[in-house]
Parts: sequence; structure tokens; C-alpha cells
Amino acid sequence: MTTATRSPAATDLDLLCINTIRTLSMDAVEQANSGHPGTPMALAPIAYLLFSRIMRHNPRDPHWPGRDRFVLSCGHASMLLYSSLFLTGYDLSLDDLKHFRQWGSRTPGHPEHGHTPGVETTTGPLGQGLANAVGMAIAEAHLAGRFNRPGHEMVDHCTFGICSDGDLMEGMSHEAASLAGHLGLGKLIFFYDDNKITIEGSTDLAFTDDTGKRFEGYHWHVQHVADVNDLGALEQAVVAAKAETGKPSLIIVRSHIGYGSPKKQDTAAAHGAPLGKEEVAAAKRFYGWPADENFRVPADALDHARKAVDRGLMLQGEWTTRRTAFAKAHPDAAAELDSLLSGKLPDGWEKALPQFTVKDGPMATRAASGKVLNALAPVVKSLVGGSADLAESTLTLLKGETDLEKGAWGGRNMHFGIRELGMGAVLNGMYLHGGLRPYGATFLVFSDYARPAIRLAAVMGIAPIWVFTHDSIGLGEDGPTHQPVEHLMALRAIPNLTLIRPCDAAETAAAWAAALRHTTGPVLLALTRQKVPALDRTVLAGAEGLERGAYVLAEATGGSPAVMLIASGSEVGICLAARDILEASGVATRVVSMPCWEFFEKQSATYRDTVLPPSVTARVAVEAGITFGWERWVGARGVRGATSNPTIFEQAI
Repeated sequence: MTTATRSPAATDLDLLCINTIRTLSMDAVEQANSGHPGTPMALAPIAYLLFSRIMRHNPRDPHWPGRDRFVLSCGHASMLLYSSLFLTGYDLSLDDLKHFRQWGSRTPGHPEHGHTPGVETTTGPLGQGLANAVGMAIAEAHLAGRFNRPGHEMVDHCTFGICSDGDLMEGMSHEAASLAGHLGLGKLIFFYDDNKITIEGSTDLAFTDDTGKRFEGYHWHVQHVADVNDLGALEQAVVAAKAETGKPSLIIVRSHIGYGSPKKQDTAAAHGAPLGKEEVAAAKRFYGWPADENFRVPADALDHARKAVDRGLMLQGEWTTRRTAFAKAHPDAAAELDSLLSGKLPDGWEKALPQFTVKDGPMATRAASGKVLNALAPVVKSLVGGSADLAESTLTLLKGETDLEKGAWGGRNMHFGIRELGMGAVLNGMYLHGGLRPYGATFLVFSDYARPAIRLAAVMGIAPIWVFTHDSIGLGEDGPTHQPVEHLMALRAIPNLTLIRPCDAAETAAAWAAALRHTTGPVLLALTRQKVPALDRTVLAGAEGLERGAYVLAEATGGSPAVMLIASGSEVGICLAARDILEASGVATRVVSMPCWEFFEKQSATYRDTVLPPSVTARVAVEAGITFGWERWVGARGVRGATSNPTIFEQAI
């Protein structure tokens, strides 16, 4: 290995741009003294090809709906993306690259959605990005199925991505890839970086799958490119992938991690640490680069790469012209598509919410949820979703709507199969694509499988909706394997996650309304399998208090409580029954419904003290689960393991 050679179909100018991506990535990692230089060095030809020749994108408008999407699933290689975005003209400066991984930087250690222009999703936990991309491709196929008309293909773009060995080892990628193959997502194209190296060493230590055969088994179109530096072969593979419209595509590319580093190429040492000054200089000499210049951006490379701006403006202009023609030919469809892409709820949508009364009788909140969802769906047309093979139990099918299936992507009912792990990340991708408000459903105990994607949705501040039923021990004969004793608290521990546990049908309707209004993080509805009492809202407080998180449902006789009973969900009815007994015994008792801690925490201190007066120290919290966390609202004494505040004798049950 002496000098870098020009690959077939790559001009000197192409190679200059590719090496600029490589050297910027090396320099940024070296300056930060932290990061992953080897993969950007290896995969620069793929990134350059996609951003300069292949993808439809506009650096001046990263949110253009007609753009192709790109997902770097191996998010540790973030400098590959940042260097490419800078070079092709996104709102990212050379100074931003120099501050890679620094506090407050626009170039954090892993790509973060909403933080860096051109970053479509937050990646880092391996497998998530690939599954997000599947969700984006599903959203594209669905919107195309609903709105495209002959001669007016308004929704027609691809989802590209790069994944690594680590992505394909994680179980989430298996679930998502299987679903993508089943649905025949022909506009989903992924490059697999076959570099045969992980942090611990050779992939032979733990990963000897025949990846190509596995993906063929998932009904993907699989190709092999022997050398990542062969720009012509890479481009031909993309052309072939786009021509295969009935299957998603995986392009397996042999690469060399740390390409150009004399001592660290093809070793784990190039994976997760800076190369070191001497090795950086040696790699630059291999590229024909000045060894003593850092963050060098040749003018010719910048001028050539920035042609992506003019190309993007032209592509978006053509799309806008087509959009005008579409609106003229199909005004109703165009107006509906524009409404969905805006992300706004339609005017007057609240009128579709059902009004439940005591005449409806006892009802499981999952049943009430099904009624609310089906009442909303004809009006809130962005709602698309389904369950992990539990629709008959979660009651999440939209009546009168068709299934979203291969060749019939316009349906609104999804069948995720028994894939909670993949379903969560797919929902995130659907939301990130734009135009949809996706929801997914399963039993609350299986939130363990969905949790990684829920957490990332919270990190990103995106708002897919989760419907978790069978939310307590009252779920029939299944036993402890299906009883989510600790799950409510485990989910409440995730920052920026909103968990709502309604107590009756009226609160369930209010919960769905609150979920649709909330757009800054994921929302979880925890619902009962068993029937709960139909509360008489003409006597008790109205369910609109749900949007404040907690409210006085039943006041103590005389309005001055001696005891407060606080509960969520199915246990609210128990507290109301207890109140009757206590009041009959002369104990003035207030019942507080607390369906959502997160909403209540956001209220003013004045409101919180009005609902839970500090002067009332006799408090009991009742919830079907572990007591951990309730001490915040009832005081610490009596909660297992807690000893603080001996003057308070409250219990969490």
C-alpha cells in the first residue's frame, strides 16, 4: 500500500471530494480526541456518490417533502455525514466540524434529529436507524398509495441508508428487515458496510452469518460490490436497486475500515478512537494530501460538491411545478395531502370525540379507546397504525379501512406481526417522514421490547402514540409473565415521555385528545382489559381535568378534606368506593384522579397545591403496581425503604 489510486468511473475531482470527506473526518476526530474515524475513511465514496449524484435533496431546504431520505444507521460514523453535509452546502460550517463532539456543538458524537440540518433521525443505538428507515419507506409508500394519481406522482422518493455489522447483529434490524421485505418496499435501498471489524476485533469472533442469504430470505434484492472505492460499481448497484421496484435492496460492499492508515487499516484500532497524529499524517500522504494541513478544503472540491445546491433547487422547482399541476387536476386530494404534510389537526376535530355517560355502563378503557379511535379516524386522517398481532385485544383496527399491505400501501390498518422491538423504531420512522401520526399497540408488559425506540422518540421529541392495554394484574389467567407490575414506573422514568392512564371512558376520550395535541414527545395510553365503572360526570368533576394531569374528582364533604385518596386508571373506582365508606364514618375524603404525572408536573405550583394541599398530610395513593415513585405525591413514610419525613404517615398502595 503506497498511494491511493483512482477508482473506475471516478475522476480526479471525484477523488478530491472523497478524500476531503476522509480527511475532514479524521481531523475532527483527532481534534476532539474522541470518535470513530475508520468508517468515514472507508465509506467516503458511498456518501459522496449519494449526496452528489444519486439522491434528490436540496441543501437549502432540508425539509422539502419531495426529497430522498438518508439514514446513517451506524451513527458512530457521524463525521461521515457531517463532512458530506458541509461539503454539499447544508447550513453547517467548517467551524462546526472543528467543534465535533464539543459541548453545544452542532456536530455531536452521533447524529441528532432537529439538531443538525440534514440529519433525518437520531442514530447511535445500533439497529434503530435501519428500522427508522423502514418506517420512512412505509410512510412514503402509504402516502403514494393514497394520493398519487396517473400522471401526478407527487409522492415518489427513495429512502437510502448505510448500516454496519453491528446494526445487523441487533435483533431490531431483523424484525424491521423482515417487515420491509414482506411489504415489498422497493424504494428502500441500504448499503451494508462489510468491513469485518467490530470494537473487539474481527467479526469472526461472534458473527459469521451469510448476510446476503439472510436478506434474500427476507425477500430483499441483494447485490455485492467487491470494492467500496469502485465508484462505477457502486453507481451501477444503485441503478439496479432502483430498477427493482418490488423488493427493498441491500448492497453489500466490501470496505476497509481506516482505509489509508498504514498501521490501523483493517483493525479494531481504527474503530472507536482517534488514529493519532502520526497515523493521520501517514494516511494523508497515502491520499496524496498535505500531511501537515488540518481541515483542508480544496476550492475545487468545494465548488464541485456545492453543485448539489443548484441541482437541489432545480429538483425542488420541478417538484413544485408538479405540485401545482396536481392541485389543479385533483384539488381535494392535493388539499388533503398538504394538510397531512403540515402536521396540523383539522379544524373542529374535537367534535368527533364521543361523549360517554353512565348510560354506557361499565367499560374497559381499551374498549373505550377503540371507540374513540374509530370516531377520530375519519376526521384525523393522519392516523395510521396497528398492533403487534394483538389487534383483537388492543382494539386498534380502524373499521372500514383497508390493510396496509404489499401493493396496497394506501391502507391505514397495519399488521406489524409479533415484532414490538421493530415496531417501535418503525413508528418513529413513519413520524419522522412527515404526514402521518402513527400509533402502535401491544400489552403493557411488552413495553420492555419497545422501550429502546420509545426512549429515542423521547430524545428526539417526536410524538408517535402508543396504546398499551392489559395495564395491571387484572388481565385474566395469564399469570405473572403478563402482569406489568413495574412497567408504569419504568416508563415514567423516561424523560420527555408522557404516560396517560385514564380511569373511565370519559377520561379515555380526553386522553386521546391530549395525545393528539401533544407533539413534543411520545405519548403512551395505559388501558385496562377489565371493565371499570362508568363515572357519573354530572356529579363528579368532568374529564377535561385530565389535560392538567391531576384534578379533584370527588370533593370531601364540606370541601375541607382530612384525607386524600390519589389514584390512576382502574384504581380510581376503588378510591371512590373507599371514599363512600370513609365519608359515612365521618372522615372528610377527597379523591384525586391523577392520570398523567407529566402533565401535572408542568402545572403551576398554585394549581398543584390546590389539588394536593400541603396541609393535608393524610394521603393514600393507589395504583396496581410497585409503589416506587409515589412518594413524590404522598410523602416518603410508609413507602418501602423510605424513612424520611416521620411526621407524614401516608401510604402508597
